[in-house]
Amino acid sequence: MKETKVDAIVIGAGFGGLYALHKLRNILGLNAKILEKGTAIGGVWHWNRYPGAKCDTESHVYRYSFDKDTPKELGWNSRYIDQSQMQLYLEAIAERYNLVSNIQLSTTVVSCEWSSVEHLWTIETFKGEIFKCRYLITALGALSSSVLPQIKGLDNFRGSIVHTSDWPKDLDLRNLRVGVVGTGSTGAQVITAIAPIVKHLTVFQRSAQFIVPAGDSSLTAEQLEVDDTNFERFWEFNRSTRVACGFSESNVSAMSVDEDTRRKIFEEYWHRGNGFKFMFETFGDIVSNPEANKAARDFINEKIDQIVADRKTAELLKPKQLYAKRPVACNDYYETFNRSNVSLVDISVNTFKSADGSRIIMSNGEEHSLDVLICATGFDAVEGSYKKIDIKTDTHSLSDHWSNTPRSSYGITISNFPNLFMVYGPFSVFSNLACGIEAQVDYISDIILYNENLDTDVMATSSAEDDWRDLCNQLAGYTLFPKVKSWIFGGNVKGENRDVLFYFGGLGEYRKLLEESRQNSFPELLFISREKGV
Repeated sequence: MKETKVDAIVIGAGFGGLYALHKLRNILGLNAKILEKGTAIGGVWHWNRYPGAKCDTESHVYRYSFDKDTPKELGWNSRYIDQSQMQLYLEAIAERYNLVSNIQLSTTVVSCEWSSVEHLWTIETFKGEIFKCRYLITALGALSSSVLPQIKGLDNFRGSIVHTSDWPKDLDLRNLRVGVVGTGSTGAQVITAIAPIVKHLTVFQRSAQFIVPAGDSSLTAEQLEVDDTNFERFWEFNRSTRVACGFSESNVSAMSVDEDTRRKIFEEYWHRGNGFKFMFETFGDIVSNPEANKAARDFINEKIDQIVADRKTAELLKPKQLYAKRPVACNDYYETFNRSNVSLVDISVNTFKSADGSRIIMSNGEEHSLDVLICATGFDAVEGSYKKIDIKTDTHSLSDHWSNTPRSSYGITISNFPNLFMVYGPFSVFSNLACGIEAQVDYISDIILYNENLDTDVMATSSAEDDWRDLCNQLAGYTLFPKVKSWIFGGNVKGENRDVLFYFGGLGEYRKLLEESRQNSFPELLFISREKGV
């Protein structure tokens, strides 16, 4: 098989991969190439084609900050962009910045091996193609390795089984009996989208979610004006914030105001919509102060009581845990359970027993006849995609290096793995992904430029990995997030060690740390002479 040699290989043609290719090819002038397993550009926005799929981060911030014109040319005028629009946007970016010819689709990478003799990575694809490169950038996606529910006999289920991350283009749910497993962000979107068209919808809920309205609307005049008159200044501001969602996070404690004022603020933001705004713009301590957290929980639970007619269903929909997961926003979620064709099953108590023919049988003997079972069961977040590729050097394997828990410096570099850079690897910043990706790719490109001038190979030090993990654990401990089982800590994957997967210090502080690293010539990194070795 022919061997192709380039300066850099990027794995993945999603948000991170496209930006990495743009920086490497168009800014650094390297011969770089993307290998993408999908049949189209887009990453998660190509794979996640389920009904109702939509970004729940507002469109004026879920985009590239280096490109001013593409959204306007595509006619973006909605507060939230759906899956098809987002994929069109990413395809348009690839065309505008001449990236298409450097992207190879339908190409699944199976192994990546570093040679300390050649000072090169060898990448092998499923088809047996061989690529060699000096720099390897993994833009695999933080949410791309799907998880299926554990149901005995599911292989024998006669109906259709689909995961929301691999949706069949020709699936027609009209007048069918449909079950949905999972009530996170994806599950909520699917449930509200299909309830009006299916014969009957059975929602299998493992844990109740705090869900606020999304507040779909057109972009405000102020938001549209950003692109025309205030583009650079807006992005400078947005990058300095904690979650980078286009607003200033509150510094006001929920318990510093009286109950009436607190309720008025919650009510205002409930009607405004957006989960991130409800969690971070109302008050500054909802995710850190148990009293503030309880106040927000009580308000949402009261809303559930007001909306949901059936008392038993309303009680099942009320979360019993802290409001400390990634905030979910979806219009008409609770209202959907007032429909006569929608029922709710609490699988935290009444668990799955088995599948038999077209029936899903529960532990209490209850049976549900289904034509389609939709698994909105999420992903083996962040590290899951790395388990599908054999990444190794001539002395180390990534699976062994991460056998107990993932390791990284800044979520980007790894010790013992030269010239390997991750886009949103373990311990990346917990923020708007689009902005976090840009921060990481900018840092990666600066390391590569610095390394090219030295003519060395580069990797994280082991102490830098330890220090970064310790800091991430410390910062997580200041919040309520570790007290709740969620994908943020790998809690949705059976057998996974629950550990911090993100940096919770906010994007603004994360960017300051990266800039400090630049100014001090990257002290977290080990630069290895190509002639003398370590």
